[in-house]
Amino acid sequence: MSDKERVIIFDTTLRDGEQSPGAAMSIAEKLQIAAVLEDMSVDVIEAGFPAASDGDFAAVQQIAHEVRSVSVAGLARAARQDIDRAWEALKIAARPRIHTFISTSPLHRKFKLQMDCDQVLEAVADSVRHARNLCGDVEWGAEDGSRTEPDFLCRCVEVAVREGAGTVNIADTVGYTLPGEFAALITMLMNRVPNIDKAVVSVHCHDDLGLAVANSLAALSAGARQVECTINGLGERAGNAALEEIVMALRTRQDSMPYEVGVKTEHLAEASRLVSAVTGFAVPPNKPVVGANAFAHASGIHQHGVLAHAATYEIMTPQSVGHAQSSLVMAKHSGRHGFKAKLKELGADLDDDAIDDAFRRFKRLADNRRQVGDAEIIAIVHEVLDLQQTAA
Repeated sequence: MSDKERVIIFDTTLRDGEQSPGAAMSIAEKLQIAAVLEDMSVDVIEAGFPAASDGDFAAVQQIAHEVRSVSVAGLARAARQDIDRAWEALKIAARPRIHTFISTSPLHRKFKLQMDCDQVLEAVADSVRHARNLCGDVEWGAEDGSRTEPDFLCRCVEVAVREGAGTVNIADTVGYTLPGEFAALITMLMNRVPNIDKAVVSVHCHDDLGLAVANSLAALSAGARQVECTINGLGERAGNAALEEIVMALRTRQDSMPYEVGVKTEHLAEASRLVSAVTGFAVPPNKPVVGANAFAHASGIHQHGVLAHAATYEIMTPQSVGHAQSSLVMAKHSGRHGFKAKLKELGADLDDDAIDDAFRRFKRLADNRRQVGDAEIIAIVHEVLDLQQTAA
């Protein structure tokens, strides 16, 4: 595939993910996660915000020293001291990137920055120019870009690219935009910014309305070629676009989104478990791709289908994302096919009459349980076998 068709996966678990309340990580924990991300072959690891604290600076610097095969980025506000601090932490990296940003929306300009449009444009030009004089790889980001006037956003992007930004990032900072709107915004930029072909368009979507992944995919369909995302969707408020969902959507739906992604997906479950363990944020069982129920089947209809052919109810293999295998969960909706498969898995060799008896006992028990465990099924098997021996 050509470079134009490749999607760059920019992981910001260690920066935006850590900004989730209660998700602070030690330097050692960040290094551990960075190692997994490197093994997974994400394209860019945003290691932190060096100007935020001495601890963040040290973490970015150590990650920049240890990660050699993928890009390491540091975030910086549109201020020279922030950019200098980021470069000091990053300069040892094999592939450093400075990611500088400023708010662009009228709401943020008025109440947060207290700057007019001309002042913001001047800050964009100065910050990107300064960063570019230090580092060959500069990304510029429009915070709250999705709520920015189209004309002004176009001017900001044009200035950033003119001053040397190789990537321009449009953030749906508060997760407000709908997928159709976000795709139209990216299309507008692709059509109206005269030098847009000199930069990669990136998107950074939050999940306040549960649309971060949908918005990211919609943006890709409109021409964006970098997605900023996090493991488990970790991030501020309701979180960010989930890396595992983005990557597996692209892998699974090549018919609609024929893009190349370099991520080694068999590491996804490992990365999910590590981030959950480090942050203490449990992964919901029904979480797509990496949740405990993602490849678990409790309904008899589904169990029958999966036993006949896995693709009936699984659109990806568990092994492709790092799970060992699918599982049949024995519960009140389980059917005879699933129960027989579970007996075989447990090594229970019963004749047809014994299976019928065991299945009836199982169903009575299951009506009073959320789930019937293997030990309980083995106990049922022993009861049935004992009765057969007594009758004989």
